[in-house]
Amino acid sequence: MTQPLTTSSKGKVALALVIALAIGTLYYLDVGRYLSLESLKENRDRLLAFTEERYTVSVALFILTYVVVAGLALPGAVILTLAGGFLFGSALGTLFVNIGATTGATLAFLASRYLLRDWVEERFGAWVGPLQDGIARNAFNYLLTLRLIPIVPFFALNLVSGVTRMSLRTYVSATALGIIPGSFVYAYAGRQLGSINSLQEIASPGVISAFILLGLLALTPVAYKRWSAKKAGLRQPAEEYHGPQ
Repeated sequence: MTQPLTTSSKGKVALALVIALAIGTLYYLDVGRYLSLESLKENRDRLLAFTEERYTVSVALFILTYVVVAGLALPGAVILTLAGGFLFGSALGTLFVNIGATTGATLAFLASRYLLRDWVEERFGAWVGPLQDGIARNAFNYLLTLRLIPIVPFFALNLVSGVTRMSLRTYVSATALGIIPGSFVYAYAGRQLGSINSLQEIASPGVISAFILLGLLALTPVAYKRWSAKKAGLRQPAEEYHGPQ
């Protein structure tokens, strides 16, 4: 016999329906069409004029838009980052992008942990085990590396992290720090918006190599910890051996 839904379960179902409706509506309206390089270049003068006239409102709208895009995995995050650099400058653009992206990622993390756990484990189950193992060794550095080297897609990593034992504080801090280099590269590129013809021009081999190097550096404490533990394990028997009695 089917059990009736509890108040908590009804709330989760209602929230899930709202999220699904929001995503469906945004895709139906083809929001991605407006978050394209061509659209940004065509409207740059109007966007710049609006930002100069209503700076505070522009910042709030920009961050809110980034929260929605990052939280719902909508296309256009790179274009938004370019726009942030163009409208607010490299440093402030990176800051506003970081606030929006981290907030959106955190909302996805919380939705995964308290609302979508079963679906996430079914959809991304192959990634949950390895991520749990890495988190058990050093949660902060492991997630930081995955943010710097995007082996796992941004939104998928948000969801998978939610079903692990990672604390919210660790997740937020590693995410906020890990997305800074990539955000700055694209925000800086946004200052030269008129000379950019494709996104591939920004993600050059040199830039990608720099991200990989940063990711490997983030793993250094983990590697050192494992090496130290292994060395101590090899040394222990010799220290306890007292010779023949």
